Amino acid sequence: MRKRSAAAMAAVLTTAAATVAAMMASPAQASPSSQPIPNTKPLWVAHARSLGHAAPAAGVQARVYLQPRGGLVAVRDAAVAMATPGNARYHQFLTPAQYHARYDATGATVRQVSSYLRSHGLHVTGVAAHHRYLVVRGTVSSAEHAFGTRIDRFRHDGRLVQAPTALVRMPASVAGSVLTVTGLDTTPKLVRPQRHSDISWPAGFRNAHPCSAYYGEKQASSLPGFQGETLPYAPCGYVGHQLRSAYEGSTALDGSGVTVAITDAYASPSIASDAATYAARHGDAPYAEGQLVQVAPRAFTHAGQCGANGWWGEETLDVEAVHAMAPGADIRYYGSASCYDADFLDTLGRVVDDGTASLVSNSWSDIEANETPDATKAYEAVFLQGGTEGISFLFSSGDDGDEAAATGTQQVDYPASDPYATAVGGTSDAIGANGSLLFQAGWGTEKYSLSADDTWSPLGFLYGAGGGDSSLFARPDYQAGVVSGTHRSVPDVAMDADPTTGMLVGQTQRFPHGVVTYDEYRIGGTSLASPLFAGMTALAVQAGSRAGLLNPTIYAHADAFTDVTGSVPDAGNVRADYANGVDGSDGVVYSVRTFGQDSSLTVTPGYDQVTGVGTPSAGWLTALQ
Repeated sequence: MRKRSAAAMAAVLTTAAATVAAMMASPAQASPSSQPIPNTKPLWVAHARSLGHAAPAAGVQARVYLQPRGGLVAVRDAAVAMATPGNARYHQFLTPAQYHARYDATGATVRQVSSYLRSHGLHVTGVAAHHRYLVVRGTVSSAEHAFGTRIDRFRHDGRLVQAPTALVRMPASVAGSVLTVTGLDTTPKLVRPQRHSDISWPAGFRNAHPCSAYYGEKQASSLPGFQGETLPYAPCGYVGHQLRSAYEGSTALDGSGVTVAITDAYASPSIASDAATYAARHGDAPYAEGQLVQVAPRAFTHAGQCGANGWWGEETLDVEAVHAMAPGADIRYYGSASCYDADFLDTLGRVVDDGTASLVSNSWSDIEANETPDATKAYEAVFLQGGTEGISFLFSSGDDGDEAAATGTQQVDYPASDPYATAVGGTSDAIGANGSLLFQAGWGTEKYSLSADDTWSPLGFLYGAGGGDSSLFARPDYQAGVVSGTHRSVPDVAMDADPTTGMLVGQTQRFPHGVVTYDEYRIGGTSLASPLFAGMTALAVQAGSRAGLLNPTIYAHADAFTDVTGSVPDAGNVRADYANGVDGSDGVVYSVRTFGQDSSLTVTPGYDQVTGVGTPSAGWLTALQ
């Protein structure tokens, strides 16, 4: 080996040090010939104050999502054609194997993109199934050079994070193969379940009495009137036969031969026994062997941060609600490894790769302000793959009305607002003694507590169905002529969601003094509405066929939905709750929960942003034929 002189070595070291210093002071600029990768700059960065350049040696972990062959636009065009009546490709759905053979990125593409990333100092540590994305890690310095963008530090959502300050840029030779890049923004992306039961997890909860077996059974005649009227006590919680009667009528359809997928985080250890016990107690068909299946990852993470046992309650609600509406349908529960976006994307990817389900109910979301274009593009790729396979995605629209009270800004939730998902809003349902639907109101609640002087004191807006105009998506074609605005409007449809008129569910809970036992309680939220609609739509699939992107069919068959107009005979119901949540030892507290007061959102004849086109009637059962 040739030896260098001391002077030469010193010159080399000086040059190297200068180069490193320059790199630290000014990140590499993208080549003029590089191309931007759309949807890779967080929207929030435009309104944030940079705390300076991220440390060049700081770690970076990211996913590089690859374009389907022909681009995502080709998948979108196929999915839309398959969902459009009259199109030559209508309902000509693909199997997962056919989809992968036609659209998966090739091995050559994986090698080319991987080679580029490695040549810029990043390590490619994994390739997702079917070449959906590459997993990469490295330093800020190497990521900046590979992705042609500067990465700075910010304080965002109360955390110190790092994020790109501009769109990712890559050479033309690889840019066309990249759909998006996630992970450069280190803000934790969590989603939350959309249910309300007044449970304070992990403590148990029981309904207090008095409550009504059906709407209006018991009147609160011993309590002060509300606005001059005696109100009914809230139902104890509707059960399967009441909900089926109110929505489905006397149909013989039960969802047999149809699979409904449910996604939530984690997996309840008692779901099989809880669901079986609940069905037996309330006259629902027993589960056949293999009818309820849990699909779980190898390990769960972030259980403390995400509140794993709270997600068990969500799973319980979703499973029992689907079975209540479609006792013959198969249910495949897919448990995400955590409540993080990245894990839910993997979970949904598994659903479409399996291809078993016709419908996917998702009772979780986050506000649009927390979304980043990279994540929404990754979600959209999954929704569109599912669309080509005849899979419909349903999402709860949210439980905080216009979100202004919770976030200070009127906005909607995502993924419910995605044009390729169906957003399910909420109603307050009055189901009478014979199972008939007496009336429906838009779900929106203001709470009044009973004061010591026997008056009802207003506490303000409590909760209500999520809705409004998306800030991310333009109005889709299927809402033309229905929605007057220029943006995607949420929701599309609605079903019972009000906790005051909610569903009774059964779950193994941990009560005080270490008592763990099965018990039942009333629950609501659009977390209830989504699986109810999924279960009812399973009957429509049984009578007809898979639908894929469901919204074009919904808007084309608006006559199959009951318009919720906002006119109701009762201002609300009186609700009794145990002061300690489990028994009467500390007394009972009373409140009035009103109907039809959903923040700034109003229910009107026709489409509205609380109930969409309305609630499904028995006519929906034949809409997919």
